[in-house]
Amino acid sequence: MLNQLLIRDRSRHHVVKVKGWHVLEDREWHRTEGASSEAVNLLRSAAPVDLPESYYSLLCFSNGGEGPLAVQPLWICLYAAEEVVQIERRGTFREFFANLFVIGGNGGGEAVAFDLRESEPYPIVAFDMTNINLLESVRTIAPSFDAILELIGRDGQ
Repeated sequence: MLNQLLIRDRSRHHVVKVKGWHVLEDREWHRTEGASSEAVNLLRSAAPVDLPESYYSLLCFSNGGEGPLAVQPLWICLYAAEEVVQIERRGTFREFFANLFVIGGNGGGEAVAFDLRESEPYPIVAFDMTNINLLESVRTIAPSFDAILELIGRDGQ
């Protein structure tokens, strides 16, 4: 179980307590208002598998947001729960990027996704949205969502 820590809310310049949350303390993360329970439940029902609770917890704290990432692609823009649901329902990536559940991007042509081709805890991958050759395009950036949380808000250079 994740511990409770204080997370610096950069948009309001004060410290926020989030039960069951960790990391991001003293890290650069440009957050938005947390997702509603309705939005999170809608995402849970749209997701083809049970995603990690830490992912849903992050959305409850910050429904989308962005910041530096300590590994390539060096920046991460997490999509709001509602946007992830739209992507999944429309099948935006399904034809060429099957079994990659897109949750964000880097703001420069790469998507960030759970790799559902693998088993739990589902690695986090980045892929070039213009290159449909998965062997060339897809690369693992973290072995799990919890692992990527350790990389968010840290400068990779």
